[in-house]
Amino acid sequence: MSRLLHVADGPYAPPVPAHELTVTAADGARIHVEVHGPEHAPAVVLAHGWCCSTAFWAAQIRALAADHRVIAYDQRGHGRSPANPAYGTEPLADDLEAVLEATLAPGERAVIAGHSMGGMTLMAAATRPAVREHAAAALLCSTGSARLVASATVVPMRAGRVRTWLTRRILGSRAPLGPVTPLARRILKYGTMGPGSNPLMVDACARIVHACPSRVRHGWSQVLDLLDLDHGIRELRMPVEIVVGTADRLTPPVHARELAAALPDCVGLTELPGLGHMTPVEAPDLVTGKIRALAATYIPSARGERAVLAEESA
Repeated sequence: MSRLLHVADGPYAPPVPAHELTVTAADGARIHVEVHGPEHAPAVVLAHGWCCSTAFWAAQIRALAADHRVIAYDQRGHGRSPANPAYGTEPLADDLEAVLEATLAPGERAVIAGHSMGGMTLMAAATRPAVREHAAAALLCSTGSARLVASATVVPMRAGRVRTWLTRRILGSRAPLGPVTPLARRILKYGTMGPGSNPLMVDACARIVHACPSRVRHGWSQVLDLLDLDHGIRELRMPVEIVVGTADRLTPPVHARELAAALPDCVGLTELPGLGHMTPVEAPDLVTGKIRALAATYIPSARGERAVLAEESA
């Protein structure tokens, strides 16, 4: 694996999976999947965002794998999933459905957590049979369903056509990001993280984002530019919790509030003061705690296992 795919040590270095597999989506795309934790533990599925990889969830995987079966996969073209010419929300839904069918037993329920494009993936797949069968609950982190470019505040000027045009040019750039330098870290921190993010967090995110091929980054930027998944929100019938940073420049809190208002069963909206777009990295304990609480509440086997552990420790 390339040195730049992720940091090699420290709290943001991804743990070694119990096993790995390649899942084939409906159109033949090959999706890299990692499975962590005990084989028969309550399941959690993690879907990362644009320009990221399974390494983005390192903190959640490390904490949850002690007592959950954690399934993380690379979106097509990201991480170790090969690039594919098909870009769009339907391919994203195809990939999630294929992962659920390959890793979960018939009728098995899981908590699905999606960050940014990973949350959009869940919205796109909301009506898919595999999601209806397997999703016990969901966590949406720093995401939105539509109007992403017009609402982004990466360009520090008043909303309008000029800002939207400049934002589209920046986010849709074909230019390679190059090596992770001090300047590159500062730029990434400005655009995607809160001002208080520590250097380890920034470096971890920079290495993940810079490892994304420029053609893949550009291809998915076009999908995000035209995104319209408002219809998918109403189809997310499972309990859904939302987390967003108040300093998120890519999916500002307005998106989270719109999601909370439109979801059939929103069980919570948490706005994190001063945090940016990378909430699972910036607030690892909080995001992990939300996933753990959803599993304990909505997966019957998780409730039973917690009761057994409590009894054993008494």
